[in-house]
Amino acid sequence: MLTWLNRASLKFPALTQALREPNGLLAAGGDLSSARLIAAYRHGCFPWYQDGQPVLWWSPDPRTVLLPSNLHISRSLRKVLRSDEFTVTFDNNFAQVIHACAQPRDHENGTWITNEIQAAYFELHRQGYAHSVEVWHEQELVGGLYGIAIGQLFFGESMFSRLSNASKVGFVTLVSALKAAGFVLIDCQMPTSHLNSLGAHNISREDFAEYLNLYLDTPTTMQWSGPAITTSTLEL
Repeated sequence: MLTWLNRASLKFPALTQALREPNGLLAAGGDLSSARLIAAYRHGCFPWYQDGQPVLWWSPDPRTVLLPSNLHISRSLRKVLRSDEFTVTFDNNFAQVIHACAQPRDHENGTWITNEIQAAYFELHRQGYAHSVEVWHEQELVGGLYGIAIGQLFFGESMFSRLSNASKVGFVTLVSALKAAGFVLIDCQMPTSHLNSLGAHNISREDFAEYLNLYLDTPTTMQWSGPAITTSTLEL
């Protein structure tokens, strides 16, 4: 049976109680307070729901992840990176990035990144948990992504692209920086051809939980503020 969360408690059910169909649905209800969201990521689940639904919490099995050392960069993408067609910043404009990610795709009728979600994650950004990657072309924001950093783990949430390769450039730049700072895993949640082409793969929910146990409380040297990054300087 699906567990309904008590607003007075931040406790989630064991990950093993997640439903098989739909895959990974763990709980419903609660709220999007910063405390609950951080508790969710530390537990191994994340919110995903549509307007008009209660907050739904998911922990799919298998889980799609990317190990920084497994990042795959195609020849064509390396050429784009060397050309310095794009520049990349971190935490330059979180609100603009999450708003762009919220825009419906051509094949979608709506978005799960509701106004409520945007407000909740902007508060996490204000508290230093949520971070954005901005990809610029001729001083115009053309791509980016956002997610949550806790310990040596980065939990990716969404990305967008307005020019070919823009989101891939942002992702590669982020992974390069995370690897240098000591991060061991990027959570991609669910598989997509886009992420698989960059080296993402599936692991079991049990293995994902072990990463949480080992690395959530381990510090890194990541610096989220700084000058724009020219992609030809990346150590790949």
